[in-house]
Amino acid sequence: MHSELIYHFFTDDDFLHISNKIKEMEKLSSGEIKVSIKERKPALQKRKSVRGLAEKEFVRLNMHATRDKTGILLYLLLRERQFYILADEGINAKVQKNTWEKIRDDIEHRFRNGNFTEGLVNGIEQVGNILGMHFPLKPDDTNELSNKVEI
Repeated sequence: MHSELIYHFFTDDDFLHISNKIKEMEKLSSGEIKVSIKERKPALQKRKSVRGLAEKEFVRLNMHATRDKTGILLYLLLRERQFYILADEGINAKVQKNTWEKIRDDIEHRFRNGNFTEGLVNGIEQVGNILGMHFPLKPDDTNELSNKVEI
């Protein structure tokens, strides 16, 4: 059961819109995009950084096991108002780290203006376009991870 906090920021239609944008952008590349939204830091991991929590989620979602190491996670902590973009080593070998920081800053700017779904959808589009340039869709590409938003 999802709590009130998540639905303060997003509706079920928003989650569908985000999932559809992931599906659309993954048609441009062999990359795998995931969005994970948490209400707060887990009780036993209050001291972990947002990056540390994103790394843990990345492994939990099996994103490290994609064929070409082309998974990328957009990770949100709602209560802490923290956000992180974590790309796998295959992506980081070709894309400069500050690329993700620029996208993160753009998403955070939209979040600050209350545009949460728009921020994520726009961020997914930017990520998808970058993946499309560096990791074009392969003839034998399969969707390795669900496009559903993780809550």
